[in-house]
Amino acid sequence: MNIRAYSAAITREQFLFFEVRTTAKLKLDGLSDDEIIKKIMADNLFQYPTEKSVQRMAKACIKRLAALDDPDLVSAIAAQPSEVSRQICLYAMMKQYRLVWDFMITVVGRKYAELNMSFGKIDLNSFFMRLQEQDDVVASWSEKTIYKLKQVLTKTLVDNEYLESTKSDHLNPVMISPVLENAIREKNQLEALPAFNCLY
Repeated sequence: MNIRAYSAAITREQFLFFEVRTTAKLKLDGLSDDEIIKKIMADNLFQYPTEKSVQRMAKACIKRLAALDDPDLVSAIAAQPSEVSRQICLYAMMKQYRLVWDFMITVVGRKYAELNMSFGKIDLNSFFMRLQEQDDVVASWSEKTIYKLKQVLTKTLVDNEYLESTKSDHLNPVMISPVLENAIREKNQLEALPAFNCLY
């Protein structure tokens, strides 16, 4: 994971639960990537205002599912109950973006490991300050970009019930779904488990 460059793409692409789940269902129907994009655009399945944004997001969802590199998890996104599907979508986001991976493991995972449920702006600020010191790409991002990234990361935690709201000052005790836990263990990516409050 750590050799990939940091990207600020989540300012545009965000969590996209509905869109990724819709794409996973089409994949499960046996459609090719091109057919999926055409169908999403033709039927306006994402309900977006412009064709260009639909196409861009459809491609982003296909990439995110590909990042999982696991057909069983893609099927689970499509078919499992919403809370299980959401959690796997979060894992897919972690796998696609080094920034989300690092945040979920070094900030959220560490909090769970240390039984420290406090969470606030200070955690986001220190995460980005640390990255800016360590990485030239992150150091080049504008304050506006960093601000937006903090918003997206916080909203993603809310969407996955780690936080009650964007103003919450503590993490909720989440529970990993067996489907996801088994997949992570099979891939031997045990460092990802604490991000889901699963302490080995």
